[in-house]
Amino acid sequence: MNWTDFWDNLGPFGTEIERWLRHNRNLSGWLMLLISVGCGLLVNLITGQTVSFILHRRPVEVLALLRQYARKAFYFFVPSLIFLVVVNLQERALQRYPLASRAAEIAFIMTTTWLVVQLLKVGEKSIIRRYDTANDQNLQLRKFVTQIGFLRQLFTIVVVVIGFSILLLSFNGGRKIGLSFLTSAGIASVVIGFAAQRTIANLLAGVQIAFTQQIRVEDAVVVENEWGRIEEINLTSVVVRLWDRRRMILPITYFIEKPFQNWTRSQASVLGTVLLYLDYNVPVERIREKARKLVDDSPLWDKEVCVVQVTDTRETCVEVRILMSARNAGEAFDLRCFVREQMVVFLRDEYPESLPKTRLQLTETTTPQPLS
Repeated sequence: MNWTDFWDNLGPFGTEIERWLRHNRNLSGWLMLLISVGCGLLVNLITGQTVSFILHRRPVEVLALLRQYARKAFYFFVPSLIFLVVVNLQERALQRYPLASRAAEIAFIMTTTWLVVQLLKVGEKSIIRRYDTANDQNLQLRKFVTQIGFLRQLFTIVVVVIGFSILLLSFNGGRKIGLSFLTSAGIASVVIGFAAQRTIANLLAGVQIAFTQQIRVEDAVVVENEWGRIEEINLTSVVVRLWDRRRMILPITYFIEKPFQNWTRSQASVLGTVLLYLDYNVPVERIREKARKLVDDSPLWDKEVCVVQVTDTRETCVEVRILMSARNAGEAFDLRCFVREQMVVFLRDEYPESLPKTRLQLTETTTPQPLS
């Protein structure tokens, strides 16, 4: 049924409405806009209340993610969709008023692009939500999560480019630009290559990191003499969460061009050391027994490595190294601090003569006798 048949079915009342709309085309355009926006808000209200009711009765994680990330985009998408449908239905009445039709197309393209981008984010969150990336042992899972995040960002760029191209194609003056944007990859690559060399280098570095896995989400790394964990891997940058909760933002090419330490590249287990500088009178065997007892009683030790050795001798003291292992870097740091504190207390109370000291030896000198 077309628009004319619709008004005919309404009888005289419909005829009067159609005659009024024909004589007030400008006003009818604004009226359609208000009606479509009102209908869209009504649909959004009903949808929002339905989702809230379902979540109160039974928590559904996908619905919760949709409400968190796609709600705003959906609120704008529905009115734009209804506005576009209404404009198409009344196309004949708007032949002399093309502004409403153009506005409907632009609004629909923009809101659709926004909604698809947000749905990609919902898809990413719904996939990775069941993986524990905070556990250093889950190397393969963190690799998978890193790749999913990169692919989501890559698809986001593709969706935005397609949406922008379709937006250009909707204008008569922008058709050539839109077609060139989509089809002239060779010319575009040359122009973009000169204008954004660093951006392209970062993008290619992101592709390399996503699939060669130099770094992954939640990897423990040392960059710029700072220890931290990889918090985000974006297309052009990496966010490192430092141990004191600061964030270090680095270009993604940093991890391609410069050396850095990755403490969880192939495994999370690391070795920690405690260095003690003691007097030559130190009973090394007693220190070895005490260190072994301390790590045995600590839940931070992974039951693999515990070694006590004299690693150096100096003029005034000897260097005793206690080497121990832990499941990850954080536990290794805590274990080192615990062993160091307990060893200081043990030596102070049991063997105070083992603490470093400075010796001063005085020798007698013969006083010369005066000549008689």
